[in-house]
Amino acid sequence: MAITTPFSKLDLMPLEEKLLVEQNQSSLLIGIPKEPINTDRRVSITPEAVQTLCNHGHRVVIESQAGIGASYSDLEYSKAGAKISNDIKEILSCPIIVKVSPPTLEQIKLINPNTTIWSSIQLKTLDTDYFKALAAKKISAIAIDFIQDKAGSYVASSSLSEIAGVSSVLIASELMTTTQQGKGLLFGNITGVHPTEVVILGAGSVAQFAARTALGLGANIKVFDNSLHKLRRLQNNLPSLISTSTLQDKILLKALMRCDVAIGAIRGTNRSPVVVTKTMVENMKPGSVIIDVSIDNGGCFETSELTTHEKPTIVKNGVIHYGVPNITSRYSKTASQALSNILTPLLIDFAQNGELKGALQPNNPIQSGIYCYRGLITNKSVAKWFDLDYKDLLLFAF
Repeated sequence: MAITTPFSKLDLMPLEEKLLVEQNQSSLLIGIPKEPINTDRRVSITPEAVQTLCNHGHRVVIESQAGIGASYSDLEYSKAGAKISNDIKEILSCPIIVKVSPPTLEQIKLINPNTTIWSSIQLKTLDTDYFKALAAKKISAIAIDFIQDKAGSYVASSSLSEIAGVSSVLIASELMTTTQQGKGLLFGNITGVHPTEVVILGAGSVAQFAARTALGLGANIKVFDNSLHKLRRLQNNLPSLISTSTLQDKILLKALMRCDVAIGAIRGTNRSPVVVTKTMVENMKPGSVIIDVSIDNGGCFETSELTTHEKPTIVKNGVIHYGVPNITSRYSKTASQALSNILTPLLIDFAQNGELKGALQPNNPIQSGIYCYRGLITNKSVAKWFDLDYKDLLLFAF
């Protein structure tokens, strides 16, 4: 008697067992040194982020009082799982260093060869000696502010730009007061008084939040950008219509001559383009204010210079210039939380994908942030700016 079965002969054939292939995940040892409190009060990783990293099997060593400028105590970090250390050598000997600002030359001397550094880059604060120091120890460096997602948006900018946009208007409002040697104008629209005139260069995230804040105070706004798509998107995202224009010298000059505040928020391919010349600044009203939010990437005003929180302004041709590169550190706790939100998932992905070697893959967003690979400059803009040799990062991917 034949036995019937619902299975075919092929179904009954023994097959190879398929085993789960685990990812090449590693456990990170992360060192977090204290930022110089006189220039930057932010901290790169919050206690909440430390707990998340520790839950993923990573270890964090943080310098004592590193979070004090952002109102985070050593006790909070200790409870989250971090090791608190007073020994800067121990912290800088970790294979992964996470900072807000780039490390100093003195710190690089204490960093071990082949270390990977995560930080912002703040190009205008650096010189060739910094890159020579990285090369001497074959250090790899990832710029948080260079990292782009699949849509081409800068990951760090999306969060920090909100803070920078709002704070640029608040700072301008302060600088226009007579106590700050300004013209004594109130930023806004008072009945019977002509409203404040604001020019915003760029139509990205910083510009959007600067425009939204200025509109909320009642100012008249004109936004310039060469991308009609960005201008249209900005217009659609604001609660009321504003004046927009492409970057045409004659129209821009006329707007600058009339404005009380000019905010530079143009982001180029790593290096911000200079769109306002010295001649244009000379034609601005005495006592008007320039806030160059792009200063950490070179600045978009020819007359801009780096300043500090202790001495935030300089006056050129009667125009007040504000050029603090880490503008968001005025609001250190908010900025620290925003930075931590960006860095934590990136560090987790970095470990899960095999650390630096995995980050070299083109589909990995971290790849766009690598400007130095084992001491070699792998970002064209950085190499061009400092006249350094450039190496294509893809050469090391295989």
